[in-house]
Amino acid sequence: MTATPPARAERSPGLSLGRIAGIPVVLAWSWFVVTVFIVLVFGPRVTNAFPGIGLGAYAVALGYALLLAASVLIHELAHALTARSFGWPTTRIVLNLWGGHTQFASFNASPGRSLLVALAGPAANFVLAALGWGLLQTMTPGTVTYLLATILVWANLLVAVFNVLPGLPLDGGRLVESAVWKATGSQEKGTVAAGWAGRIIVILLLGLVIGLPLAQGRGPDLTVILLAVVMGAFLWMGATAAIENAKMRLRLPRISAGRLQQRAVGLPAGTTVLAARRLLREQPGAAVVLTGPSGIPEAVVDEPALRAVPEEVAGSTSVDAAARRLAAGAYVPESAEGQELVQFLARLEGNEYAVVDRRGVVTGVLHQRTVVRAITGKNAPGA
Repeated sequence: MTATPPARAERSPGLSLGRIAGIPVVLAWSWFVVTVFIVLVFGPRVTNAFPGIGLGAYAVALGYALLLAASVLIHELAHALTARSFGWPTTRIVLNLWGGHTQFASFNASPGRSLLVALAGPAANFVLAALGWGLLQTMTPGTVTYLLATILVWANLLVAVFNVLPGLPLDGGRLVESAVWKATGSQEKGTVAAGWAGRIIVILLLGLVIGLPLAQGRGPDLTVILLAVVMGAFLWMGATAAIENAKMRLRLPRISAGRLQQRAVGLPAGTTVLAARRLLREQPGAAVVLTGPSGIPEAVVDEPALRAVPEEVAGSTSVDAAARRLAAGAYVPESAEGQELVQFLARLEGNEYAVVDRRGVVTGVLHQRTVVRAITGKNAPGA
């Protein structure tokens, strides 16, 4: 239920519920999975509590699932509206298998504001639990509505308490992140610390679920262990993703097109294969980029294809026949670095780009796999 930055999506993640306060709300397809689970598990318990209710027990269970979804929605709206008060644009709210998350567009944050936005969600759940408790005082015990209200109070309390635990991806992880961020001046270092805190919480959670019953001389409940393992896996993956993303952001300032490029020289398109071979002999280790009449990079010479041209026709064959075409506009400034470089490449097609200096002269060739490796330490998919 933590506020997260948006991921670029090619298709809708679920069913649109319209807008609340101008913010798009989406019901993810995974939400229907957890709703079916709630109905199937909670329905028989309603039947036991109210014999003779029949199939109405499953309607009550569905009502509980919808009330829980409303609580999560209020939690996420608290994130979104607090963020809006700081001028942070909210892309959308998504209700999903694990509750929900709020996606923000690019924004500049500070430790204090980030913490306030994160804790606004649990605060909303505490308020809902208090309001529900007040409502219970006016209701008659033993009724269906009393049961729903009781469960809703406890659900909001549990969601609020669980979310303030100090580790990512939980909202309380922003407390650790903000403290380290304030001390070091680096949000990324704060995120790494909060991610490790989240991993520690998972270990403690599993240790508590298994160790406490054993300390009391009884066997652990398998159902509770299963739920703890599933929740622990979700938290561990979220913490790991936060750590890896922060480490990538820490590496970003150290990358630039100039440092990552393969040295290259420009050659006008239409030059002969013979002239290109001569240039490569004079510039060992360099790539050759073909440029158009206006000097714009158009293609990269493929050296194996260049060598395959028979010697007797090398003086009359255009080097264009032995070149890979670049995508339109696939060139980047030599000075582009960090986030600027990533944004440049995100707008370009293909996986190979010419590099030019401030005069527009070709200085190198940049490969997508080289940039991915520099940022992540891993090869690009398919590379």
